[in-house]
Amino acid sequence: MIALTGAKILTMCSEPLEKGTVLIRDGKIQAVGENLAIPSNYQVIDASGKVITPGIIDAHTHLGLYGESMDWAGEDVNEKSDPVTPGIHAIDAINPADVGLTDAYRGGVTAVMVAPGSANPIGGQCVVIKTKQKDTVEEMIVRKHAGLKIAFGENPKRVYGDHKKVPVTRMATAALIRETFHKALEYMKKQEEKDRTYNMGLEAIAKVLRKEMPLRAHAHRADDIVTAIRIAKEFDVDIIIEHATEGHLIADVLARENVPVIVGPTLITRSKMELKDKDMAAPAILYRHGVRFAMMSDHPVIPSCFLPVYAGLATRFGLPQEQALKIVTAEAARILGLADRVGSISPGLDADLVVWSGHPLQLSSRPELVIVDGLAEDVTQ
Repeated sequence: MIALTGAKILTMCSEPLEKGTVLIRDGKIQAVGENLAIPSNYQVIDASGKVITPGIIDAHTHLGLYGESMDWAGEDVNEKSDPVTPGIHAIDAINPADVGLTDAYRGGVTAVMVAPGSANPIGGQCVVIKTKQKDTVEEMIVRKHAGLKIAFGENPKRVYGDHKKVPVTRMATAALIRETFHKALEYMKKQEEKDRTYNMGLEAIAKVLRKEMPLRAHAHRADDIVTAIRIAKEFDVDIIIEHATEGHLIADVLARENVPVIVGPTLITRSKMELKDKDMAAPAILYRHGVRFAMMSDHPVIPSCFLPVYAGLATRFGLPQEQALKIVTAEAARILGLADRVGSISPGLDADLVVWSGHPLQLSSRPELVIVDGLAEDVTQ
């Protein structure tokens, strides 16, 4: 049982508290406010002069799937043997001891969405985990079925076109996705039949069709974003657009369709054609149009541990500071379907908190204490 006292608290769900207190018990936030009575059996941590935020949430990574410094032996992000692999799941390749997860945790990132890569039109299932290292990935899971990864644009064309296999065009990418979803609809119709043959991949797609998890669509170019939305509407399924490099060019469409977006990675060069219209002002433009969005690192493309830095840079291009912090906390949790667990400092939520030396969006600030499920660790050592 812990009481954090004296800090400025950015709850992400109410007005900031200039000198507030957070009470933590049994891994949950018990209370937050000013002038709270502190039970005598609580460990008091004086955080005067510090800033407390919810744990940072990275809404799109490949942490644990790309083993850092392990070359091909630790690369398990893309199953390139088949363009349609909905039955595979990221949890079966995540290495809980990946140094990238440790770096993220020490950087104040307490939860991450881990997805298969974008080589395949249908790439596999995603998971949300906490970054505090455990012996098994099962102990880290927050949401096991966090989405089904699909991909449009250059990547599937390049990977399979090089091998003279489908898809070679954007048309074929969309057709493979549609065909597989139609197969899943037929599969679901036979669900009660005794002689039905179990199909792991179609079972995964059935979860999407039943709205038990969303599609997570890798799409950079505006027309690819629209194709992804078109397919989602055809099958009446939930969808989240990943990357959305040209999303700011069709922000009115995203707002009208009420489609959430995970933006980024922003701190990269225009290394391929799909990125030619990358714009650091994109988050501000999406915000002005009322688009729901969060921010990603796409680790290992850029390091997850510096996600607050990337959010901070968005303020230079017009995104309000409070919103910049929300897109890596409360908004990320909301889009991931986890607002009842993480992303805000509110009674009943998981006690995932960070004590910072200053405002987390300032370059000079650093995490000093990271708390996950109520367990605090000094990360300054």
